[in-house]
Amino acid sequence: MDQQRLKARTEISEAHKWRLEDIFLDISKWEEEFSQIEKLLGEGKKFEGHLADNTDNLISCFEWMDDLSLRLEEVYAYARMRRDEDNRNANYQALTDRAGALAVKVGSAASFVVPELLAMPEGKLEEFRATSPKMELYNHALDDILRKKEHILSSAEEKLLAEVGELAEAPGAIFSMANNADLKFPNITDESGRSIELTKGNFIQFMESQNQKVRKEAFRTLYGTYDKQRNTWAATLNSSIKSDVFFAKARHYPSALEASLDDDRVPLKVYDSLINTVHEFLPQMHRYVQLRKKALKLSELHMYDIYVPIVPETTMKITYEEAKNMVIAGLKPLGNDYISILEEGFSKSWVDVYENEGKTSGAYSWGTYRSHPYVLLNHQDTLDSMFTLAHEMGHSLHTYLSNRSQPHLYAGYKIFVAEVASTLNESLVMEHLLKETKDTKILAYLVNHYLEQFRGTIFRQTMFAEFEKKIHSIVEEGGALTAENLSEMYRDLNMAYYGNDVILDPEIALEWARIPHFYNAFYVYKYATGFSAAIAFARAILEEGEPAVARYLEFLSGGSSDYPIELLRKAGVDMETPAPVRNALGVFSELVDRLEKLLG
Repeated sequence: MDQQRLKARTEISEAHKWRLEDIFLDISKWEEEFSQIEKLLGEGKKFEGHLADNTDNLISCFEWMDDLSLRLEEVYAYARMRRDEDNRNANYQALTDRAGALAVKVGSAASFVVPELLAMPEGKLEEFRATSPKMELYNHALDDILRKKEHILSSAEEKLLAEVGELAEAPGAIFSMANNADLKFPNITDESGRSIELTKGNFIQFMESQNQKVRKEAFRTLYGTYDKQRNTWAATLNSSIKSDVFFAKARHYPSALEASLDDDRVPLKVYDSLINTVHEFLPQMHRYVQLRKKALKLSELHMYDIYVPIVPETTMKITYEEAKNMVIAGLKPLGNDYISILEEGFSKSWVDVYENEGKTSGAYSWGTYRSHPYVLLNHQDTLDSMFTLAHEMGHSLHTYLSNRSQPHLYAGYKIFVAEVASTLNESLVMEHLLKETKDTKILAYLVNHYLEQFRGTIFRQTMFAEFEKKIHSIVEEGGALTAENLSEMYRDLNMAYYGNDVILDPEIALEWARIPHFYNAFYVYKYATGFSAAIAFARAILEEGEPAVARYLEFLSGGSSDYPIELLRKAGVDMETPAPVRNALGVFSELVDRLEKLLG
């Protein structure tokens, strides 16, 4: 049998690797900067206890903190991205560990600042703000600190929490190592009879196979491998959630969920409304599942049949070069400036394209203020991979425009709005393809793919969000999480979301064990709200043209200069109402109607 294996990092062409030398030319430069940060740490001592002395002292302290933050993000991002190239590389594991420990030291060194600001005599800070024009830059940041006053602890307690931070990273770090570096899957047999190593990168490709036997084998092989360590995965996740609950309690929040939402100043009703609105539309999701079962001509629809394209005659093999051209064509409505930055990213080694041994799975966009954004991919020559490229470049352009328009203090945008730019890109590329495609079968394939984006981004991520809320509540109420009760809750949610027309294979109950986002609590709901906002922007851009583009690009340039809910509202999307989610799911219902007609 023909044997396929993952390439080693050294076998990947330089043209398909990112150029991290744009951050540090080599490890020696990284070491120099690491040492410089260690020296700068001690400078905080001269500010501690003296912030209320005069405005110049306060501003100098803010500048010291910003300088530390700017340097640290480069040291940390470089180390982590090098490790992500091959998680087995001990040198890069060590650099990442050192960068993480340094981040804790930086947090500890600056931990006096917020408590001291809040302890200033009443009126002193307002006097500083009123009398010095230089203080204007810090107005929004100070407002954000002051609104959290009841959740800020004493200087000594803040220092302790900062130092505990490294311990809090342990569950996620252990999961990442086990999941990316140690976990190996057996070979499976593909459609051509070849024996191929199953990887997290090619799993979805197998799940999209037209051969049900291949789908079933990939599904059972993947979850069978996770099942061997099910109690370890449960203990790791349980530890992560205990950490979330500990920090929320320490900061006097009613729950870990409310602590997480407060970072973005997002009201709890936004989270709950998302879940409730999605539940309203579950009958439409069940209708889509029924259509899938009928179109695939299956007497039984299994969980391993959920990803396969409904239109079997259509296979779209899209090389990376073709994917880039499709993305550029689809994003033309965003204007020449946007496209020129996009092309710069493609031509100047922002992107790490292909999967290799030990490489971190999935995809992300990252980078530093002084370099440029970077994108990690595991490209598989599929339509899905093309959309992943569009998605991640959306993040990167958001970063680029925020960095270009905002000082470092406000350049980093909040995660609540992070998914808007990425999913808007996917939506515009899809709308372009739907408009240009004349072949009925390919059109049906694309509508199906668009429906899958809704299923994967609104329905699936909201199911994840509901799961996160449930499991945190159990720990907050003094309960324990085990592999058994995690799997039971997860199975019940799948039943509610997918309905009675799908066979709930027992393996799906263990899916929680492989989701890395659960180690970054209450993140995934932002995919669903972001997607909903993106659909609203996309419709406006295609219908209004230039005025909507201008509002959208201003939003992308906003960074964190205002609260995310306000940035969206200024651009015309109000996430405090159920309207954006409801309207997006209305589009989902229209697409189900359209697919029914296309399939006859």
